[in-house]
Amino acid sequence: MKIFGQDIGPTGTCRHYHSDVDVVALRCEKCQQYFACYQCHDAMRKHAFQPAARQVGRPVLCGVCHKTLTYAEYKETACPYCGAAFNPNCVLHQDRYFQD
Repeated sequence: MKIFGQDIGPTGTCRHYHSDVDVVALRCEKCQQYFACYQCHDAMRKHAFQPAARQVGRPVLCGVCHKTLTYAEYKETACPYCGAAFNPNCVLHQDRYFQD
């Protein structure tokens, strides 16, 4: 799976979020593509980022191992496949990426 964004690093970091734990890409419900962040999405697409349903499908992509994750797997704070830690501060804006 490809991670879209601006200045994408090898683990899915971008110009807006680029720490060692910013390794998660989120799927836009409208275009069904994974982006490093909503800001990258909105700068690169003609529509605003639309959050994915929390309980449906695999809306998260680990930038380290490129496995897709369910919302429940993502909430465990680390990738269940490779162990990469996720940024704990993402909870502050999770409503931008996920809907009930």
